[in-house]
Amino acid sequence: MQFLKRFGLIQLWVAAPLAAFAAANKNDPYLLVLRGAGNIVLVVASVLIVIVLLRRGRWRSTAGKLLVMLWCLPPLLMSVAHVRFELRKHDVLAASPAEARQLGPHFMVGYSSFPEVARLAEQGLIGGVYVTRHNIRGRTVEALRAEIAALQDKRRAAGLPPLVVAADQEGGIVGHLAPPLTKVPALATLAGLAPDDQQAKAEEFGRIHGRELAGLGVNLNLAPVLDLKPPPRRNRLDFHTLIGQRAIATDPAVVSTIASAYVRGLEESGVGATLKHFPGIGRVHNDTHHFSANLDTPVTELEATDWLPFRQVLSHSRSALMVGHVTLTAVDPDRAASHSKRVVQGIIRDRWSYQGVVMTDDLVMGAIYQNDVCKAVVEAINAGVDLLLVAYDGVQFYRVFACALDGSRRGKLDAAMLRASEARLERGFPGAQTRAVSLSRRPFVPKASQD
Repeated sequence: MQFLKRFGLIQLWVAAPLAAFAAANKNDPYLLVLRGAGNIVLVVASVLIVIVLLRRGRWRSTAGKLLVMLWCLPPLLMSVAHVRFELRKHDVLAASPAEARQLGPHFMVGYSSFPEVARLAEQGLIGGVYVTRHNIRGRTVEALRAEIAALQDKRRAAGLPPLVVAADQEGGIVGHLAPPLTKVPALATLAGLAPDDQQAKAEEFGRIHGRELAGLGVNLNLAPVLDLKPPPRRNRLDFHTLIGQRAIATDPAVVSTIASAYVRGLEESGVGATLKHFPGIGRVHNDTHHFSANLDTPVTELEATDWLPFRQVLSHSRSALMVGHVTLTAVDPDRAASHSKRVVQGIIRDRWSYQGVVMTDDLVMGAIYQNDVCKAVVEAINAGVDLLLVAYDGVQFYRVFACALDGSRRGKLDAAMLRASEARLERGFPGAQTRAVSLSRRPFVPKASQD
């Protein structure tokens, strides 16, 4: 019995700093699973433990007093973290109309709360929304379509342009709205077909995605993946990117053929495509969902291989371009490509003469979020990035937007870059938006699964 008591005390000593850490960082995306009910459980458990320790007389010894005080920390630290979050949120929501007009169009946000995202949309604090599996889980397609249409109605009522509404329907293992949308095979399954069959099937896949997404009110698909397929088991610590399963092929010509046809199918339905993840993540070893990653390949080699599909598809479509969080060491060894002016302006804009929409990968990914996210936000805007994506954990929008707001108020944002970006956004999705908004009111009838 004495052993069990000592073992229990040891567990309390170990758990106390962990609970305090979790409480202090309650808004961190890595602790998303603890939000809501998890936070309540943590606070209640802390209070109950303090009561039990006091009732058992632990306050009489110095060690006991320290243990009691440690278990008093979680509720206190959680309160402090909540107040800090609410103050930051208040500052963002109190942004002036001029600030919202200048910065809002450059942010696309994932969401869980409709009233919250509706307020952001009405105030012009965002230019787009991202819908994924939690937006459709336990709901009907009609409910999500009506929700998207309601957001667009609120934008019109506020005299604001339609929202860019994005989803992530690549096919294969990434089809965040399938089911209930049609589950389409990965484009990689077409690599072994004859060229004509590759194009025909890829275009069919694009039409399926385009028709169904447009019927839902989505006007931008975050697909296709243009990274070249890496060698098998190149990255054994890749738990989330899984680029080996998502990339189309190792041959740039095959990737270009299949991706171009897929994009044609999407665009026929009024849905824009997003080519990702420039400058390429097939060669890197680290998963940027969690770690910084370097792409050490010389630019001349990348131009002759990995970048051929990007240039080919961009030249024949109105696709957006997503820039990933890998560091292109030969061009800018000090920052990820997603906020590097040498990459975005120097390569994409100047060398390639691409004047379409450039967006970041999710800023909530560890490669950015766990470093100096404010620096990344300011540098991305000044580099000429048009859309900053906050997808996985939408509440991080307040932190990310606060970074841009602070940069604007301190005069750190390049006004010329912002104006040029605004012009690109205005011409980037007009056809797709108009058609998708009208189609969002049509009934949705999914086709049979392609698997």
